[in-house]
Amino acid sequence: MRFLPHTPSDVARMLDTIGVSSIDDLFDTVPASLRESAAIDLPDGIGEREVVAELSRLAAANDPLPSFQGAGCYHHFVPAAVSAIMSRSEFATAYTPYQPEVSQGTLQACFEFQTYVAMLTGLDVSNASLYDGASAFAEALLMALRIGRKKDRLLVSAAIHPEYLAVARTYLDGYGRGELIEIPLGADGRTDLAALESALGDDVAAVCTGYPNFMGVIDDLGSTSRLAKRVGALSISVTTEALAWALLRTPGECGADIAVAEGQSFGLPPSYGGPGVGLVATRRDFVRQMPGRLVGETVDEHGRRGYVLTLATREQHIRRDKATSNICTNQGLAALCATVYLSLAGRRGLRRLAVENACAARKVADRLAAEAGLEVAFSGPFFNEFAVAVPDCERWFAATVASGLVPGVRVGPLMPGQPELGDHLLITVTECSRTEDIDELVERLAARKAA
Repeated sequence: MRFLPHTPSDVARMLDTIGVSSIDDLFDTVPASLRESAAIDLPDGIGEREVVAELSRLAAANDPLPSFQGAGCYHHFVPAAVSAIMSRSEFATAYTPYQPEVSQGTLQACFEFQTYVAMLTGLDVSNASLYDGASAFAEALLMALRIGRKKDRLLVSAAIHPEYLAVARTYLDGYGRGELIEIPLGADGRTDLAALESALGDDVAAVCTGYPNFMGVIDDLGSTSRLAKRVGALSISVTTEALAWALLRTPGECGADIAVAEGQSFGLPPSYGGPGVGLVATRRDFVRQMPGRLVGETVDEHGRRGYVLTLATREQHIRRDKATSNICTNQGLAALCATVYLSLAGRRGLRRLAVENACAARKVADRLAAEAGLEVAFSGPFFNEFAVAVPDCERWFAATVASGLVPGVRVGPLMPGQPELGDHLLITVTECSRTEDIDELVERLAARKAA
């Protein structure tokens, strides 16, 4: 569809019809001080050739450094087919239409996405995606409070992503219910089971466990789930690197009632931090408390397969605080990328990639121990991400980035409440980590030791 702007006479007729003299009059309700500060000083328009040249110049200024960053956003190879399929005109809009049944292709894509997420998590049902892992986690907590009714305490591992915890606190402040209580870590980087057991009580709505957690450690989800069920609480698994699911027992097999994750690793490039896609799956018993949209498969009066929105009633849009959730849309285009990526990888391909990531990270950890004298900070098993303590980390990190290498993510600024982690560096290794960059990382950390 071509863009056909209104002519001045068109605009004049419309203003006359609604009884105002200028477009500015339509914004009179906005205070003048705000309108003045919001003025946009744009240059005159230019032609397509000039626009392409300018955007190419700006894009060329992007010079990404070799990086071992992760902490919730991971660099994985994205096959060209993902971009090719998501760019087709059939998927030109990422939004599920309000008369969805006329858009069977969009609904089928959502349905396939839900199917993949349910398979990866080992749970019964998934929704059509949420905004990101943080919003998925916060919505899971609200689910637990609704299901638990008068239960208000939420026990969360201290190694759940700190940004997820911050978003959850914001949600709970507005919700008016729910108390987050952090459970400390043991020496192995897993949730301290003794501390968890002592904190349990009949007023606990949910126990939340990182799987893997923010420090890269694969927590004992089976044990935390069993302890949760002892007091009738829900078990919620929280994952930032969903690729790990291809190698681990599924959250459902470990006893989780709700599994949430960030799905960025499935076909979405890091792109300086986004976009992501929130994954949520749960057991059938709790499906009516699930946020967002759920697409179901049915047949029409002629027996032909069709797809419909299920459990996305209008109350979600109009009841506000009485609605199950005020998230009534989905991250459609990002979910499509994940769906295409997972269909291309397949069960075996995804597992091979997960094994490659785990082995690569283990080799780098072994090299750091042998050549740089840096042991992994926690003894618990890890997937493709691990922490090491680097003395004087802030100064060394800044100097290393300035010289052209991002060696990981500093834990201290993200977890100020845990000063013992202030000098820890979180290092991520994926299939995209080049051998020469790994050599440089090890050499720089070894040189720090020698100095």
